[in-house]
Amino acid sequence: METRSQLDIPDPEIDRVFMGEALRQATKAYEAQEVPVGVVIVRGHRVIARAWNQVELLKDATAHAEMLALTMAQEAVGDWRLTDCTLYVTKEPCPMCAGAIVHCRLARVVFGAPDAKGGAAGGAMNLLQFPTLNHRSAITPGVREEECRHILKSFFLEQRNRKDRPVTPSDS
Repeated sequence: METRSQLDIPDPEIDRVFMGEALRQATKAYEAQEVPVGVVIVRGHRVIARAWNQVELLKDATAHAEMLALTMAQEAVGDWRLTDCTLYVTKEPCPMCAGAIVHCRLARVVFGAPDAKGGAAGGAMNLLQFPTLNHRSAITPGVREEECRHILKSFFLEQRNRKDRPVTPSDS
């Protein structure tokens, strides 16, 4: 009899566990005042890369969590092809990250919070399964969605409140 892993059927409980790891990375981003997106890349039920957004820290528009994690995973695997890996990310990937995911040929992408305005895994568009590209990744949306959405909403509310706060003498 074949087991779940032999059939390569996603296990919702395993997805929840690895999304928890991605949420821990998102918390690091939040604490560094970066947009709180976290990623882990898994191969054979083992985390091979972890990253969080570092755009402001590195002063690099390409330093999204996905991009940083892809580089680490390629180094861990010793190849740019990540065909047997799954990427867990707290927010639906943007077009830049989705393009990189396709080029690295990840087997699967699991995300928490959807992004209807800028997401490229089915939100605003779907680059991960674009018919004319050379690879398509399986997509599992909405894993721990409320937790992933909450950290993003909290961060942006805090950022808006900072900008709207009047300057006081103690600020100088």
